[in-house]
Amino acid sequence: MTLNLSEVYIERCDKDSEDVIAQEQASFLSTSITHLKQHMNEFIYIETDAFEPIKTDSLSIEVDDVFKTYIVLFGLKVQKKHASTIKAYLEENLHGENVYSSMMFSGEDGLWDINLPIDNMEGFHEDMTLQEAVSLIYGFLVPLIKSTQEQ
Repeated sequence: MTLNLSEVYIERCDKDSEDVIAQEQASFLSTSITHLKQHMNEFIYIETDAFEPIKTDSLSIEVDDVFKTYIVLFGLKVQKKHASTIKAYLEENLHGENVYSSMMFSGEDGLWDINLPIDNMEGFHEDMTLQEAVSLIYGFLVPLIKSTQEQ
């Protein structure tokens, strides 16, 4: 699936302080995802209207300090009542051993704070670019959103 990310806002941020290290152009997405393992102190924040169909405004991608796995964090704009649908989808579609994901509903924001391992998504490989990783995440979330809408 090709996701048009020409209109995108990207920041490289420090994990500890959340300070912006640099604001990047869309061309930064052609960088290898391994950039994050080479810069363990960073996370990449990506915001675009193109994420509207997957019910989120932005994605943050980083490497987990403990497990050294690639993870994506985002706020999912679906109702709290969809908890079992989301949980079942993640259990069914994240593959591998020791799959760790988390989800917590924020009543204040009215959205799910979700943390997923990209490594455990079908099609992931460490040779991919950030653009390919974002497309993989997008493709992973489309069926989840569809299943919440069918409820």
